[in-house]
Amino acid sequence: MKKDQMPNGRRAVLRLAAALGATATVGYLAADRLTAPEPPTGAAPAPLGAPGAGPAAGPQAAQAARLRPSSYRLQPMTAYAPPAFRRAVPPVRQRPFLSMSGVGRSMVLSFDDGPDPRYTPGILETLRRYECRAMFFVCGEMAVENPDLLREMAADGHVVGNHSWSHPLIPKLRPSRIRDELGSTSEVVERTLGAAPLWYRAPYGAWNRHSFEIGAELGMEPLAWTVDTLDWKEPGTGTIVRRVLDGAAPGAVVLSHDAGGDRSQSVAALRRYLPELLDAGYHITVPRR
Repeated sequence: MKKDQMPNGRRAVLRLAAALGATATVGYLAADRLTAPEPPTGAAPAPLGAPGAGPAAGPQAAQAARLRPSSYRLQPMTAYAPPAFRRAVPPVRQRPFLSMSGVGRSMVLSFDDGPDPRYTPGILETLRRYECRAMFFVCGEMAVENPDLLREMAADGHVVGNHSWSHPLIPKLRPSRIRDELGSTSEVVERTLGAAPLWYRAPYGAWNRHSFEIGAELGMEPLAWTVDTLDWKEPGTGTIVRRVLDGAAPGAVVLSHDAGGDRSQSVAALRRYLPELLDAGYHITVPRR
């Protein structure tokens, strides 16, 4: 036998080893396709405020920031995470929460329709001065134009809630539109702050079964209010102050606005009633989830 010839048995062993190696490689690639998500067909939008992302410019940019309803939350963002890290979906409510219970002498201040660069900064400044936290139920079309105000709210420890995208009358919408209004707003908040809203409030306080179901799908609880300042009617700073102080009670949720019109009275009223609530022994807080 020549030196460069290989015994038949040794050739057979090497052929078997090569075949096993090829099988393992194919199996690894197949497993990789199963565990890794497919890349999107289009380029992913840059996060709001990220380097290279241009500032929003007018209604066309706001419209572009909206996502198709099917693209958000209907397929959980945590689909590839271990089940232990998935947030529990809240139950479907039949009515919203109107107040807090078991919180002692505490109250919640809430502001709807913003953020608005004309009025929201003044409200944030007053809350910061007295080291109080509040809830801001934002509209998506305002949030996408003012991401820095959203970040300021979160940095101060305030709760950012969902108040729909365009402030429609929810019961008049098809379920797909409700999902679009709520889902698009949650997407903007999550892209800006890194976490989706846990609370939502229906515009005009008009809820229906579909809104409760879709809100729960998106991981949110519904919150209404106990005290309505009716500040959107611009009744005067003194009237707003009186309504808050007259309605003050343990667990009360106060509704005011930081956008949607001239809210200078609301800003001025907060400067007056907040120290009076604190002097009366109330603790201004936010609900936990």
